[in-house]
Amino acid sequence: MIKQTELKLNPYPRGFHLITNSILNVIDISKIESGLLHVFIKHTSASLTINENADPTVRADFESHFNKFIPENALYYKHDYEGPDDMPAHLKASTLGSSVTIPITNARLNLGTWQGIYLGEHRDHGGSRSLVVTVYS
Repeated sequence: MIKQTELKLNPYPRGFHLITNSILNVIDISKIESGLLHVFIKHTSASLTINENADPTVRADFESHFNKFIPENALYYKHDYEGPDDMPAHLKASTLGSSVTIPITNARLNLGTWQGIYLGEHRDHGGSRSLVVTVYS
């Protein structure tokens, strides 16, 4: 069986944000013994990834690293008419990706102890973000 819904996230500030609970609030996996959760973001300047869910300094370090790794105002950027954060946001989103897939086992996401789903908001004012959340069981 396949169930799908769309989740509209409220705007987040630039950075990395745990959204695991927001996703779990729109799906019911309580009766799934074995399955998959797939989450896809419908944007080109924000991303999804899985990483540390306990220490918020990890998310701050992610933001600091990606800002050095993919800087704003690079002289070779041609796509710059939406602001200095736009082209770097596209590059960051492509580097991290637009989807995550997580096993469901015994009615729970089968994540590691310290794993959570991150939204990478790569724009200064990205606005609300839409996710397609699909459960396969």
